[in-house]
Amino acid sequence: MNFLAWLIVISEIGFWVLILAGFITRYFFKLKKLGLILLASTPVIDLILLVATSVDLYRGSIATQVHAIAAIYIGVSISFGKSIINWADVRFQYYVMKQGPKPVKQFGLDYAKHYLKSWGQHVLAYIIGAGILFGLIYLINDSSRTEVLSGFLKVWTIVLGIDLVIAISNFIWPKREKG
Repeated sequence: MNFLAWLIVISEIGFWVLILAGFITRYFFKLKKLGLILLASTPVIDLILLVATSVDLYRGSIATQVHAIAAIYIGVSISFGKSIINWADVRFQYYVMKQGPKPVKQFGLDYAKHYLKSWGQHVLAYIIGAGILFGLIYLINDSSRTEVLSGFLKVWTIVLGIDLVIAISNFIWPKREKG
């Protein structure tokens, strides 16, 4: 794997380390402000990844799948980051701290609404990630070096459409509780 691929892996690990450190600081050490600072600093990881991706391409690299995945990762991280932290917070409180209500699995109309909200977050991730991809394409200004980025953008557009169909299908055929 190249440096940028490792940086994506490190970014994901760093995201979860910051979340865990934020929860431990908040709940075990009762340092709520420091815990909030740790949780709120997760976008710094995205900024580092964005700078590294941009610099790599600016210095003459030909865009690869890794560059496109970095842009998608940043979009998804920014768009879904807060809800992922909230999801993890509820589970940390219940399973680790033995506090709060048990996390509830959603079914039926509640699940369909939740999935549609997630699709809205996917749209936001797409806007952010596509903006980064377009920005990188514009920055490089050489279609032979950025062909992969354009290809990923096309595929992601199709994936976004499929996700919308799935979101709508949840209203037509609601998810049911097993058993």
